[in-house]
Formats: sequence, structure tokens, C-alpha cells
Amino acid sequence: MPSRLSALDASFLYLEEATTPMHVGGVSIFRRPKSGFDYDRLVELIEQRIALVPRYRQKVRGVPGNLARPVWVDDTEFDIAYHVRRSALPHPGSEDQLTELVARLMSRPLDHTRPLWEMYLIENLEPSGRGKTGRIAVLTKTHQAMVDGISAIDIGQVILDVSAQPRDVPEELWMPRPEPSDGQLVLDALGEAVTRPGEVVDNVRAAAGDAMATATKVAGAAGKIFTMARTASRRAPGLPLNAEITTQRRFAIARTDLEDYRKVRTAYGCDVNDVVLAVISGALRTWLLSRGEPVVGSSSVRAMVPLSVRGEGDVPSSAAGGSLGNRVASFLVDLPVGEPSPLVRLHQVTHAMREHTDTGRSVGADTLVRIGGFAPPTLHALGARAASVMSRHIFNLVVTNVPGPQFPLYAAGAQMLEMFPVVPLAKGQAVAIGLTSYDGGVYYGLNGDRDAMPDLDVLAGMVQESLDELLGTLRT
Repeated sequence: MPSRLSALDASFLYLEEATTPMHVGGVSIFRRPKSGFDYDRLVELIEQRIALVPRYRQKVRGVPGNLARPVWVDDTEFDIAYHVRRSALPHPGSEDQLTELVARLMSRPLDHTRPLWEMYLIENLEPSGRGKTGRIAVLTKTHQAMVDGISAIDIGQVILDVSAQPRDVPEELWMPRPEPSDGQLVLDALGEAVTRPGEVVDNVRAAAGDAMATATKVAGAAGKIFTMARTASRRAPGLPLNAEITTQRRFAIARTDLEDYRKVRTAYGCDVNDVVLAVISGALRTWLLSRGEPVVGSSSVRAMVPLSVRGEGDVPSSAAGGSLGNRVASFLVDLPVGEPSPLVRLHQVTHAMREHTDTGRSVGADTLVRIGGFAPPTLHALGARAASVMSRHIFNLVVTNVPGPQFPLYAAGAQMLEMFPVVPLAKGQAVAIGLTSYDGGVYYGLNGDRDAMPDLDVLAGMVQESLDELLGTLRT
């Protein structure tokens, strides 16, 4: 029997609109090895590893009459060349050209008649660093329905290794199972209806676009993923961060040094995540002032901050058999953008987060490495899933912060230098911020609506300024 989508996964298909494509992404920048790295090598690598993520060779098949939720079926005409694509930047291959290309590619919805993912090899990046080494980028797009929160491993993870020498993966002959007929799908659905008759009505209403039915289904499933903070009872402040969004996006990035966050953490006895949120608070404050927005002492920006929560007994024992699970708690935090002192902002954020995280349940970078190599794409996706089911009246923006390993990772001998998340926008959200720590750096990816956020690059540039403000308090 084909695997049926969960209520939450199906809801992401039903809720998808032209302005809110439900895919999450990541931009990884690699140093091109002396042996070379081209499109054919990437395709070969994915062909070797795709058996580790069986869902990536499956597509969604609807049930006639919407009698039940859709099912996952093997794509009998799976074409890896369709999913793995090649692009190149014009000379000089600048960072602005890269972010513009990423924004355009992420604006396009995925084809629902095929497996719901794409990967792009982006060539001709401007050389950088000592010796002006050549660089390439890999962009991944994965629909949130694929990230089921149970065995959620991303295709971008399985191509990575902890050394330049790729690990051996047993070869596997894949024989797709024939697609079930419409009659078989109907019989299966009727069989389930005997035990859950009310679900048939729910499925028909949700698939037909009944907003209330879909919202009810999402809310019920999402309740298993996140907990609501007490601040949810109050409306989020009215800010330019919330707007009617279009189909097009902008993307901007920021690079910072993880050691700077650790210095602040050590000096003030807080967590790195507290420092991150304080930095974002300062950047948002300066950005709002640059727009001429009224900012007073009591001004705040409400952020939804998804955090993975696990106990020690929950840690999977191996990368091959481990999974992340759907234990993501989403906290609502009022970022004090009205506070002019960077140190007071940090103390206020630390106090707010401590109320949420005193349970002592969290997942660290070492755990993520044991789970599946490089888990940030997956955890950013789980955070985005939680954001998609909450009202824009409750929060102003999403901030997903996922720790990564503090040592180099490789894809077919190419060292990964940086990784920038691309978190999708929820309805009415003009900006989403994702960040990942990796090999000594903290990398921000800012995804914004093209019309509502013409100055997204300005906001990205203020991240380092805000961090420098905090570092200045250590010297004084």
C-alpha cells in the first residue's frame, strides 16, 4: 500500500499559493578542488547517495474525489537530469549576481507532477580568498511536504562527507514500484473511511480550498510540533515587516564570526542564541530608523523562534538510521528594538528566552552531525513548517537558528566554505531570517518579498554593525 501523506504534510500542499510557495532552500558555497567539480560529478554523487533519501524518487499522487489524503508513489519515469540543473553567473560572478539568481530560482514553484525537489549547480562565482581560489555554489529546493519530521533528511545533507575522500555507499539497484490504479486508491481510501468516516469530509473540504477546514487540519497537526508562548494572546506590533506579498523574492546574506558571539556569551553568561537574537534586534532597530519608522522605548518586533528540543535519551545512535523527529518548539519572543543600549537589549532577550528554555532540552551541533552529516537544511524546514501555520497577527518575522559542525565538510572532494539558509515566507510575512553556524562562521540568509523589501541588503548589512555594537561593550 502506498504511503499516505500526514494531515500536516497534505495541508502544506493545500495551502500553497502563488505568493507562498512551500519550499525551503539552502545555498552552499564550495571551493573548487584541483581535481575539478562539474555538473556531471554532482549528478554522479547524487545518484550514489539518493538511495539514502527514498522520498526524493517519489511524487505525490492524489486520490480520485479527494476521498483521502494524497499518497507517495514511486516516480516510474524519474529523471535525475530534470531535478539537478546547471546555471552560471555572468562575468564577474559577483555576490550580488548570486543572490539575485537565488531569489529568482526560489521564487519559482516546484512541479507537483514530479518529486518535489530541485538542485542547482551555480558556476562562475568570482574567486576569493588567498590565491583567489575558484568557487561554485549549490542551491537546494525542497518542498515542506517532503520534510515529514520523522525521517527528515535533506538531499543536501547526504552528499556531504567529513573528509575530502568520499565515504563508500553500497550500490543499490532501484526498481520503482508500479503506480497504483485509480481504482486501487479509491478502495484503499474507502477501507480507511470505515474506521475514520469523518476524515473523508475533511479531506474533500480541504482539497477544495475550504480555508476553515484546512486551518483546522493544520492546527491539529501542528499542535504536535510546537508550543505556544504566553505572548500569543497579544497581537504583534504593526510593522512594515508584515505586508501583502507578491510572487517574487529578494535574497541577501551576512557573514559573521562565531568567536565574536562566544566572547559576548562568556562575558555576560548567556547563550549564543541569545546573542544572535540581540544582534538581530539591533539590526532591525537601525533598519527601522533608516526607514523613518517611529521607534520609541517600548517598541518591539515579535519573532517566532523555532528551536529543536530533545532529551539525551532521544539522540539517535547513527547517521544512517537516525532521524530528527518533529520535536521543534516555537517560541514567541519580543525583540526590544526600542532599546538604544546593545547590552540592555541582550539582557532583555536573555531573560525572555530563559523563560522558554529552562527545560534543558536542546540539540547541539555534535548531535546533528551524528544524525545525518549536516542537519541545518532540515531543521530550518521544520521551523518554516511551524511558521506557516501561525497567523501574521501573532508574530512579525521568523528567525531560525541552527547550529552546524565546527569543522569542514566536503562534497566529492570540494570543501564547503559557507552555507546560507533560505527560509520561505509565510502569508503576510515580508521577511524571514535563517542562520547557520558552520566551521567558525555564522551565516545569515535573509529572504524577503521583492516589493515590500527593496532595502533587504541594507538590513543584511546592519547585522555586522549590530554585532560590533555588542563587542564594543566588552571593551568599555
